[in-house]
Amino acid sequence: MNPPIDLMLNHRSIRHFEDQPIPHEHIQRAVEAGQAASTSSAVQAYSVMQITNPDTRERIAQLTGPQEKVARSGAFFIVCGDVRRHRLLAERIDKSYDAETEAFLVAVIDATLFAQNFTLAFEAMGYGICYIGGVRNDLYAVDELLDLPDGVYPLYGLCVGVPAEDPSPRPRLPVEAILYTDAYPDDEEILAQVDAYDAQYIEYLRERGADPVGWSERVAAKAAAAVRSDVGDYYRSKGAEL
Repeated sequence: MNPPIDLMLNHRSIRHFEDQPIPHEHIQRAVEAGQAASTSSAVQAYSVMQITNPDTRERIAQLTGPQEKVARSGAFFIVCGDVRRHRLLAERIDKSYDAETEAFLVAVIDATLFAQNFTLAFEAMGYGICYIGGVRNDLYAVDELLDLPDGVYPLYGLCVGVPAEDPSPRPRLPVEAILYTDAYPDDEEILAQVDAYDAQYIEYLRERGADPVGWSERVAAKAAAAVRSDVGDYYRSKGAEL
């Protein structure tokens, strides 16, 4: 038994929460855990915004779906790549800020490493979490709502709270479909691994009472049409030099 690994293997997205707020000291502890994650050259190119105003949360809930859990979870956060402080530091010593795509990518990676530690800390305290990619449905509206300055890139939301459900973990691809040694497998091997996974995935959906559509079919359908096509333009508008 290894409690940290067991915690990670038991992860599941929680979409229904009890009506209980999260104490500030728990949030602060989770942020500290998030900050302990690796960060490229210690640049710490991230920030996290807790949204507490009920009207703002309700508006974001509508923009993201609607997704009622955004307004109703014990706490709601928006995780951001953040180079604002870097820009200010450059300006303060009369230097130009000319860190192009690499700086944006570092911010996204740094923010995501922070977020994973942040969520694991909450789960270790007994809370449930659900990432909300729907924040990117209308980034311009989110930006206006939060009055974000240049250099701050909202990436996704995060619901946290006391779980009001106990779903089983969603099965993942087998390890051999992810871990390769020395060479990438050929296409036939990849497809065979996916076919085997499909059977497990369909059974999982049946047990949940969901439409038993294979993972491969879902992924192919999702990839058939671009979504959120204004995301690149939005990030450029906030100073990302892609």
